[in-house]
Amino acid sequence: NVYLFGGSIMAEFTYEVITNFGQLSESSRGWKKEVKLISWNGKEAKYDIREWSPENDKMGKGVTLSAEEMKALKDLLNKMDL
Repeated sequence: NVYLFGGSIMAEFTYEVITNFGQLSESSRGWKKEVKLISWNGKEAKYDIREWSPENDKMGKGVTLSAEEMKALKDLLNKMDL
């Protein structure tokens, strides 16, 4: 697979969605911001937050977190007065 980001060709990579935890939001264009557990290039799966196209064939920039980072984020969110 060859993926385009910002009009330039990026290196080929693979990914496997292990778990889709759910959707955070959806844009007017149908792109969904989702939290998933993904294995990138056959490596250990990590938590991933990013936008996906309606067909799930394109992705936007996102954040990938280890289990320890996700736990730290959860702790921070629990402390916030939202």
